[in-house]
Amino acid sequence: LLPEDYVPDVHTRLILYKRVASAANIEDLSDLKAELIDRFGLLPEPAQNLFRIAELKLRASPLGIRKVDLGLEGGRLHFDAQPNIDPMAVIKLIQTQPKTFRLESSDKLRIVKSMPEPESRIEVLDALLDKLGTKVAA
Repeated sequence: LLPEDYVPDVHTRLILYKRVASAANIEDLSDLKAELIDRFGLLPEPAQNLFRIAELKLRASPLGIRKVDLGLEGGRLHFDAQPNIDPMAVIKLIQTQPKTFRLESSDKLRIVKSMPEPESRIEVLDALLDKLGTKVAA
């Protein structure tokens, strides 16, 4: 989130949240981040996390990942009916790390991993998107 002491005006924060959520690409996010730094100063950690999450969302969407639920002890990736991921990448992930990853159904990948800090959840998702996005089906 954007801390109150970073962007004091509620209306401005709401507008900025909407702009972050509606960014069409990484370049738009980068421009918005630069704008915030110009207007309000260096980004505090919660704001940095907001932008990292928005970037991950932009990376996940083209892969056909429609929802990500990650918490303290793991979570799930929810896929579209026809995700743009090589099925062998998912199978390899499950075979090499069966205690961490498993399919719950045809459209859900379960992640069992302790991630107590928001940063650890961001890092896990970032690495997972790298693995799933390396060989995107044509």
